[in-house]
Amino acid sequence: MPTDSNLAGHQVIAKPLDALLASYCVGALDKATHALVASHLLLNPKNRRFVAALEDLAAADVDRLPPSPLSVRDQRLAAIFASAPPVSAPAPSSVLPAPLLRLVGSDIADLKWRKRMPGVREYRISESERGEASLLWIGAGRRIPSHTHYGSEVTLVLTGAFSDVTGRYGRGDIAIAEADLDHRPLTGEVDDCLCFAVTDAPLRLTGPVGRILEHFFGRAH
Repeated sequence: MPTDSNLAGHQVIAKPLDALLASYCVGALDKATHALVASHLLLNPKNRRFVAALEDLAAADVDRLPPSPLSVRDQRLAAIFASAPPVSAPAPSSVLPAPLLRLVGSDIADLKWRKRMPGVREYRISESERGEASLLWIGAGRRIPSHTHYGSEVTLVLTGAFSDVTGRYGRGDIAIAEADLDHRPLTGEVDDCLCFAVTDAPLRLTGPVGRILEHFFGRAH
């Protein structure tokens, strides 16, 4: 989902996606959401100019700040030198962009998937400070049961596509579902849909089919 924000005058960023990109620029995201946005910028270049402009603004603000001494300098340097080397960039055939590959630790062929419901598999990556991060593999032509969210959910499409009441999302697009959105995503008819989702609270199934699935499979989250 591209953004069309105008940065003139440091105006308030109102769109959820713009706010997410702004948080990325200032380093305010948790590790999983940071990897999601970095992967989005690799797969979908439309927002790179917007992010670059935000980074320029942030850098200008830093230049205007008075200098301050660096605390625990030696400990910080030791932590940097002791950190593990980055994972090599994936081969061109890899489905996962490099930021997600570093987060997950292996490509999708090596993951142990869990069946969440018919046609839906999940690989739980982590429970981060923001909530939960998961890869979701949804079969082609599948409609997810109607649900809303106790919090928010940020989803990056890696392969295939899905659509809901807010629009259609293909490879590289980010969908943001706030707590007041009740939707029933539908994947494309041709290709399976692989997504990376970060949530800060469980979702709540709302339709009759969803309530049956919740009874047999437990609350989806």
